[in-house]
Amino acid sequence: MLAKAAHENFPVAPFFLPRAWRTDLMAIYGYARLVDDIGDGDLPPGGADARLLGLDPGGADDPLALLGAFEADLHRVFDPAATPRHPLLRALRPTVRRHGLTPGPFLGLIEANRQDQRVRRYATYQGLLDYCELSANPVGRLVLGITGTASPERIRRSDAICTALQIVEHLQDVAEDLRRDRVYLPAEDMKRFGVTEADLTAPRAGAPVRALVAYEAERAWSLLNEGTPLVGSVHGRLKVLLAGFVAGGRAALRAVAATGHDVLPGPPRPTKLSLLREVGATLRREG
Repeated sequence: MLAKAAHENFPVAPFFLPRAWRTDLMAIYGYARLVDDIGDGDLPPGGADARLLGLDPGGADDPLALLGAFEADLHRVFDPAATPRHPLLRALRPTVRRHGLTPGPFLGLIEANRQDQRVRRYATYQGLLDYCELSANPVGRLVLGITGTASPERIRRSDAICTALQIVEHLQDVAEDLRRDRVYLPAEDMKRFGVTEADLTAPRAGAPVRALVAYEAERAWSLLNEGTPLVGSVHGRLKVLLAGFVAGGRAALRAVAATGHDVLPGPPRPTKLSLLREVGATLRREG
């Protein structure tokens, strides 16, 4: 999990945070990452996770069966009389208890991955936003819960940032997602720009694909701008952490733009220097 955290667009649990926060943030990240790995079929071979969850070997290759067993084990985290089977969920339990976290956000992440098994194309941008409500926004709400800073306005700003980060990731991974038979570019927008799925299989993006990616990137910029006041509403090290989330999205979008919005050869990734520059710029604007 630590190795995977290093490849995210945003800092997961940076060194400057209190140790307790880092532990809790990594517990949340580990949960979200494992749920995604189940949904994407990226679990290590051998079926160890299936066995831990009480499934027979035949369930190891069935994402829906694994997600169902994982959800049942999640409920044990919130049941004082039960003990979770999976070690990652056992590690999550102290975090849940320390901060009084509720099952809702955790269940949302599972449901998003169930949706990935059923829905592989999105007709509208609103449909994609509804998906992000399950797949991304719960993580930000959990961060606010861990840091004791949740309020309706902060949750609204956090949702905007998290949705933006999810859209950015989809833009970076257009080619990889298509190989998984998933397209997160709204069909209504593809039609507007004259883009077909065949265009997304090319080694390099043509002008219509680049224009479509630029359009979706602008939407992500707007969401980040909507969410950025969250940074100015908190203080201390939490301010730096949240600035890192915003900066990660902005640096990734700049990396996409630097390719001329040609994301098909591979995911454009920001450099550490560009991320640090964006963190500084965000803190100056929201200081």
